[in-house]
Amino acid sequence: MAPKKSNSKKLTASDMRQAVMKYISEHSSGTFNYKQVAYAINADTPAAHRSVAMLLAGMAFDGDLIETSPGKYKAPARSNVTTGVFVRRSNGKNSVITDEDGESIFVAERNSMHALNGDKVRVIVAARRRGVEPEAEVMEIIEPKEQTFIGTLKVEKQYAFLQTDSKFLATDILIPKNRLKGGVTGDKAIVRITSWPDDAKNPIGDIIDILGKTGENTTEMHAILAEFGLPYRYPKGVEDAAAKIDAGITDDVVASRVDMRDVTTFTIDPTDAKDFDDALSFRELPNGHYEVGVHIADVTYYVQPDTILDKEARSRATSVYLVDRVVPMLPEHLSNGICSLRPDEDKLTFSCIFEMDAAAKVYSSRIARTVTRSNRRFTYDEAQNIIETGKGDYAKEVLTLDAMAKILRRERFENGSVEFDRAEVRFEIDETGHPIRTYFKESKDANKLIEEFMLLANKTVAAFIGKPQGHKKAKAFVYRVHDMPDPGKLTDLSKIARAFGYKVKESGSAREVNRSINRMLAEVKGKGEENFLSTLAIRSMAKAIYTTQNIGHYGLGFDFYTHFTSPIRRYPDMMVHRLLDRYMADGRSVNVAKLEDQCKHSSEMEQLASNAERASIKYKQVEYMADHLGETFDGVISGVTEWGLYVELNENLCEGLVPVRDLADDYYDFDEKNYCLIGRRNNVRYRLGDDVKVRVARTSLERKQLDFVLVDDRGRRPGEDEMGKTVSARQALSKGGKQKRSKEKTRSHRK
Repeated sequence: MAPKKSNSKKLTASDMRQAVMKYISEHSSGTFNYKQVAYAINADTPAAHRSVAMLLAGMAFDGDLIETSPGKYKAPARSNVTTGVFVRRSNGKNSVITDEDGESIFVAERNSMHALNGDKVRVIVAARRRGVEPEAEVMEIIEPKEQTFIGTLKVEKQYAFLQTDSKFLATDILIPKNRLKGGVTGDKAIVRITSWPDDAKNPIGDIIDILGKTGENTTEMHAILAEFGLPYRYPKGVEDAAAKIDAGITDDVVASRVDMRDVTTFTIDPTDAKDFDDALSFRELPNGHYEVGVHIADVTYYVQPDTILDKEARSRATSVYLVDRVVPMLPEHLSNGICSLRPDEDKLTFSCIFEMDAAAKVYSSRIARTVTRSNRRFTYDEAQNIIETGKGDYAKEVLTLDAMAKILRRERFENGSVEFDRAEVRFEIDETGHPIRTYFKESKDANKLIEEFMLLANKTVAAFIGKPQGHKKAKAFVYRVHDMPDPGKLTDLSKIARAFGYKVKESGSAREVNRSINRMLAEVKGKGEENFLSTLAIRSMAKAIYTTQNIGHYGLGFDFYTHFTSPIRRYPDMMVHRLLDRYMADGRSVNVAKLEDQCKHSSEMEQLASNAERASIKYKQVEYMADHLGETFDGVISGVTEWGLYVELNENLCEGLVPVRDLADDYYDFDEKNYCLIGRRNNVRYRLGDDVKVRVARTSLERKQLDFVLVDDRGRRPGEDEMGKTVSARQALSKGGKQKRSKEKTRSHRK
């Protein structure tokens, strides 16, 4: 047998440790000594032998190995070697979330192997010691996660680097000069990390794309999309494929569908809408009832499965709505053109058609592929004017549908639907994208008219598949489900509501709980705590998702619910259309596992799109408030943390932070149980929902960060416990509340 070729010179200290740990994980059932380990990893020089021996002894001292007898070791219990997802933080508080039980375990930077956020890793967990938090060390990066970073380029004579404000990376990324792709200092760029040498402080990366100059509106909006891994442009092949689609409707196609072009039909959408994916039709029937049609753009007629267009739509899963633009799921030739239900154009639609009476009772319904022609495009404001004045185009139809919608809405709430009607802030943008004014988006009767008939269509479609006739088994389908609230969050909501004088049930049937929430939301209308309590109620709810496993929709109070009404902007709606078409033709049930994977992807992309939308709003809030530095506003404490108070301004709902370091009159402790900060000396309490006056102190567009200072941080009422009894800070914090000390040094009170 040929002797092993020496490899010891190639082993750095880090390489050796990694190799040793790999050997340990593979030989967890037996004992070993340093010679066996050294031979296995090709460490075959006397110096390398000594290094291995010292490494094993050190690991035994740290509790990562067990020394069974002098010089002999064995791996700890298998549970001490585990896999998980690495979580990197720019503040150095790295951790791993274990696959085994979801536990978060601290990982020091020196033990991270430069793993990046989201990497799949194998770690060894140090032996647990009494009173000491567990700590892990990365042994191997099993599956690196593809990820990018966004920041501003700085190009020097000899080198270039990307300055990033990522919360997942504390260092700049070095960029070789030959990989700049024409980028210059001040450009915002997307960079992929290509390597991170063990002995290097900074990773090395390649530029993927140059977004434009930092600070320019389009650049920053594209940066937000890129931050969440969302596309900001279409591949040329997709655009070309869309452009080739013919909008013409042949006689054969019309003959295969229900022709409803002679029925009064109209759309109602926002003023700036360009894609109209739903329309309502209305006509009286001979028996005195009404036929109401909910007509949805038949996108899947044009976008066939597994084509380049379909693959792009499936990947995106949803349109993304930023403050100043829409990034459509489908190219504009389709979304704003061929598929859009524009007035005076024949369009292919998928429809839910109801026979109803004036009391909104549904006598029958049918689902059919149709041909429709919109007679009128209403904006919400135009439709609202008809509802309020009784005059205008198709006034009879609009007024009748409005009356029916109000009945449907009332019945829905009586049956347990939760009424969330929180004010939403909008920005008026100038030609450069700069916000110049804020205003509140108000949901009026015209909005609610459309909402109710879309809800009716969605639940009808879901029940059509989910409740098959006879004893047939329901076929695989896409449901929009919403689970019951987390009991702990519901308890917290009830406790906080009680502090404001409102009652929310913590237990009972879904209908009872939801009715109590609705009652609280109605009572709080127009009061200072309205936005705070309605936001808290929303946060207490679970997130709605797409799945093949129907559990009903808790928030709406529906046993069956899906998304059928927006296929232009949501891929799950396209999935529903295809399944409907298949099952109405007596097709077999599709593969559940594959369908569930598509549902999961759509839910994840929906969340990313929502995060991007919030980030764009936050960016515009900071940009808007930068014009108001030094000005004073009234607000309400919307969040309490160990690092400070979040305050939402009454005037425009912009939210900023009052850092705890700026509460200079005292040293404040965080009472997690009672959602407040309590001063140690003066017993002053800052509580969730308190009215405050703040001054705009600092803005950072790079970090999307807005800082306030309290105008008056004295004279606050003393702390109270959850029963309203006045107590000292020590007493309040000793009653089960979680006490956390700020890392900031105590400052003397400002004079």
